Amino acid sequence: MKQKKCFGRTPEQIKAVRPLKDGVIADFTATQLMLKNLIEKIGSRYKIGKPRVVVGVPSGITEVEERAVEESVIQAGAKEVYLIEEPMAAAIGANLDVGEPSGSIIVDIGGGTTEVAVISLGGIVISHSLRIAGDELDEDIVNYIKHEKNLAIGETTAEQIKMEIGCAMPLMTEKTMEIRGRDLSDGLPRNINVTSTQIEEAMKESISKIVEIVKLTLEKTPPELASDIMEKGIVLAGGGALIKNLDKLLSMETGMPVYIAEEPLDAVVRGTGKTLEDLERLKTVLVNSRKRR
Repeated sequence: MKQKKCFGRTPEQIKAVRPLKDGVIADFTATQLMLKNLIEKIGSRYKIGKPRVVVGVPSGITEVEERAVEESVIQAGAKEVYLIEEPMAAAIGANLDVGEPSGSIIVDIGGGTTEVAVISLGGIVISHSLRIAGDELDEDIVNYIKHEKNLAIGETTAEQIKMEIGCAMPLMTEKTMEIRGRDLSDGLPRNINVTSTQIEEAMKESISKIVEIVKLTLEKTPPELASDIMEKGIVLAGGGALIKNLDKLLSMETGMPVYIAEEPLDAVVRGTGKTLEDLERLKTVLVNSRKRR
């Protein structure tokens, strides 16, 4: 989070970059350097050699993107690298019974992508990946404030707005937040107040696309698993799960119960950690993933 606060605040001789975009590598060199630094820190702290690494990737990742991830991790100093699809990792991290012969559905709304998957018997039965998620919602807020309020704000401010007053449906009590930006008329700093209703409007189109991809996945779910899902409900994970009233909107649109995973922000990380501790489970997940492809 400290590094993210640097965007828009760096001097001319320093350039802040985002190694990943839409869930995949956007800057190969920066990604490799970042991973190398992390691996070296872990190695020196825990006195280990080349580690075994598990990386969560979007379910819609291409073979070229897969190879880029594997190559960057190996060149950064890893001994072995395994790729696990993010919805599967999120489901494991959310403590769903992924190995049981019954259907579960997970909706993982991360920074770059929204992953929706139906899981049964340790594998993904059907999944959809949408490159609209937290980053896109931040951009929606930036554009709305620019066009409706004639104020320029950065992505960090937009994310703060999203986290504090962002909502997918009207709140019982409308929230207001004071923000600061640059007036596009005279270029001077200016403070304005924005409301949760305005931010709901700003994010409306992207939120509706996320809802539609969930409904599409449900429509294509085999009938044998649909009844299981109806009973268990939809589980939300990722930072987007914390958007106020998103669970209520999804429940209203699908007619199903919707639950937010415990510590949704960390679901994918915890899931990859669990698979790393249990290599047999990881190998089973990878085999099922290859069969599906």
